[in-house]
Amino acid sequence: MIQLQNIQFGYVLRKNIFNDVTLTMEPGHIYGLLGKNGAGKTTLLKIMSGLRFPTQGEVTILGKNASLREAEVLQDLYFLQEEMYVPHLTIENFEKAFAPFYPNFNHEQFIKSLHEFEMDGLNQYMDKFSHGQKKKALIAFALATNTRILIMDEPTNGLDIPSKSTFRKLMAAAADETRLVIISTHQVRDLHSLIDMVSILDRGRMVLNASTDEIIEKLLFDVDDMKSADGQVFYTEETARGKYQVKENVNHVVSNLDLELLFNAAMANQQAIINLFQ
Repeated sequence: MIQLQNIQFGYVLRKNIFNDVTLTMEPGHIYGLLGKNGAGKTTLLKIMSGLRFPTQGEVTILGKNASLREAEVLQDLYFLQEEMYVPHLTIENFEKAFAPFYPNFNHEQFIKSLHEFEMDGLNQYMDKFSHGQKKKALIAFALATNTRILIMDEPTNGLDIPSKSTFRKLMAAAADETRLVIISTHQVRDLHSLIDMVSILDRGRMVLNASTDEIIEKLLFDVDDMKSADGQVFYTEETARGKYQVKENVNHVVSNLDLELLFNAAMANQQAIINLFQ
């Protein structure tokens, strides 16, 4: 559904942000795009959406060249950017203005999602909202578009703890086998129970792009080395609860995926992680 082939990208007078990035994302999954601040997550999402153009390589969305931004593609793609712009419109008029661009928009779903977020005032002007209220209104709208591709950049920034829980609940309900969802974040714990595909970006390259099932098959998330003494150790962290490790799962032990430990392991031992998942 989204394919990046040998992508290079850089801004004028700066070295390339991406060099030879190849990535395929398929429907039926929720991808978590993880990376440090400044790793290039937002730029990569804009390239996927046709808002930035690679200097080399090819990007296709739904089989079409992303840079052409054809109407057939745009009506089936919604990109919720972190830098939110909301016009001086009420929620009701915002829906009237923008919903017609999306043939599968569902008004009842929009209202239900707003209600879940405790946003019931349709006659309130959106530009008067707090940052968190704007984010909730736009998330509700994004879900209601029912586009086959939904891209969200740092959607949980600005949400309080109850709203983050509501976000995960709504996202889980909206996902199905026909839809591709990509959520970028540097707050990995916000996505722990939601995603089934993990993509880790750092220094202009994809360190990891794998399903959660494949990750727990190949990696062991261990405490105090109790489960297995075998396997290469990729990351160790001392905590008040003991020593946490991420190691190669040579004995095929089932453990619980910890996204934060996985991310730290990928940052600390990149090439070894890349080699393991090739």
